[in-house]
Formats: sequence, C-alpha cells, structure tokens
Amino acid sequence: MNHPTTTGPVAGALPSSATAAAGTSTRGGHLRIARLRDLALIPALLLVGIIGFIISPVFLTEANLVNILQQQSEISLVVAVWLILPVSPGHGLGLELPGALAVPLTLLVGLVVGAVNALLIIKFQLNGFIVTLGMLIALRGLLNGISGGQTFFGLPTSMTYLGTAIWLGLPAALWISLLLFVLGIVVLGYTRFGRSLSAIGGNPAAAKAAGIRVERVLAITLVVAGLLAALAGILLAGRLGSVTANSGNGWIFTVFAGAVIGGISMNGGKGTIFGAFTGILLLFMVQNVLTLAGVAAEWINFLNGSNILGALVVSRVASGRAQAD
Repeated sequence: MNHPTTTGPVAGALPSSATAAAGTSTRGGHLRIARLRDLALIPALLLVGIIGFIISPVFLTEANLVNILQQQSEISLVVAVWLILPVSPGHGLGLELPGALAVPLTLLVGLVVGAVNALLIIKFQLNGFIVTLGMLIALRGLLNGISGGQTFFGLPTSMTYLGTAIWLGLPAALWISLLLFVLGIVVLGYTRFGRSLSAIGGNPAAAKAAGIRVERVLAITLVVAGLLAALAGILLAGRLGSVTANSGNGWIFTVFAGAVIGGISMNGGKGTIFGAFTGILLLFMVQNVLTLAGVAAEWINFLNGSNILGALVVSRVASGRAQAD
C-alpha cells in the first residue's frame, strides 16, 4: 500500500505546539465564559432581594430566607406510605409494614421508576422528554388512585424526621440539598463520569465514537434522578407531615423553569449545577416576593411560563443556535 508523501507543511496547518497552545487557549476561554455564565444570576438575586425588602421587611428575616431555601430543596413516595399505614385512619393497604422501612421503600420506588425510564429511553429508543412526562402523568394517576383524592396522615417518624429535623440551626433538608449540590458540582465538573455526561448531552454519536459508554452513563443518570426524586418526596412529606393527593403538583414546571433560567441549554451539553441552583433559587425568591406583595398564587404558573420563554429567547440570542436542532 502506497502512502502519499509531503515535502513541506500543509497549507493552513499549524505546528503541533501551536495547535496545542490554541487548544489550551480555547479551553481556557470556554472555562472563563462558563464561570461568568455561572455568576450571571447573582446580580438578579441581589436585585430581587432588594425589591423583596422594599415590599416587605419580612423578606430578609432569617425565618423567611430559610423557608425559601427549604422549599427549593424539595424539588415516589406514595407506594411506600400505602404499604406501611393501616387501612384506617391512614388509608393504607393494611400490610402495616414496620415504619423503619418507610425511607428505604420510598428510595427503592425511586430507583425502580428511574430504571423503567432508562429501559424505555435507552433500550426502546423512545423520546426522553415524552417518556419522563408520561411517567409523571402515570405516577400522578397512581397517587390519586391509591389515595382516592384524600390525604395520607400518621406518617412514621422515620419518614418525617428529615423534613422536620434541625441540624446546626438550619433544617436538615437544607443541609441535604446543599450537600447534594456540592456533590453534583464535583461529579459533573471534576470526574470522568461528569465529562462523559456533558459530552453525551452535546453530541451522543460523537461521544460514542470517542469510546464513551453512552448507554451506561445515561442509565446511571436516570436511575440517580429517580432516587433524588424519591428523596425530594421524603423531604416534602416530612415537612408537611402528610402526603396529599396533589403532592408535588406543578413541580415539573418549576424545575424546568429554574433549569432554563439557570443556563441549562435545551440543545444539551451546556449548563452547570451551580447555574441550576441559582436558577431555582431566583425563581423561589421571585415567588416569595410576589406572595409577600399579595399577588394571587394563580399567577405563579404564568410567571414560570413567562420565565421559561424569556430564558429560551435569551439563550437563543446568546448562542446563535436554533433550539430545534
């Protein structure tokens, strides 16, 4: 087999050292831009804080700020409660399993839901958004079917503890949320798994060609997502001391709005955990300010939808990429 030979540098090519320097410079530039993007919502958070204080001095009180943080930390629970509570007065199945099993059963339900999502999305190649939306509707129907539209009460202490406990002067749910955010930042920003996940979001085919085990990474991500959703259910139920028929209702819009506002790209492969954190925090701060100002709760969904549309427009203009690609 004959190989073509060259007697001089290819036109337009860079020496290897120059190429490496250019690559390093490009990565450094992207890193700086990403860091600036992460801080983009800080001025907005400060502005909302000032507006909130002007509207009501209550906004900046410790109790109110802790309440905001705890609510944003709670963003699959039903089957576990159903198996543990007695038939009456808690509307349970009647098995009355030990209360100590409440949290493990709830987390197990989350794992199973995540695994089913992974099976449908990865093995059956179904649209991820449609699958998760369909699962949400199915679980919502399961909640209403099991509860009969009523409220589960008399929850075991093991299930209410994390939602009511105070650790070092702050709610346990807040510490758990902050710990998970920090863990997420470390995993996604400084581990091979995190870099693989980001690459898959940007271009799954290219990630697979680069040797990344795309299916395994996606499966782990979806199962962990189910587990975290179950944990959120535990925190919410613990804080409320019950599970209502509308538990978590509308959270999908809140989460979606917070992610988009926080800079999560709809094209995939772009966005950070810190950005998502500030997006959710900003959203709950705005909602809290509106509540203190006496705005009816019915306007919250309008606000969330408007925020999503606005953030999408800003993202489209900033990236220059069509989001239907």
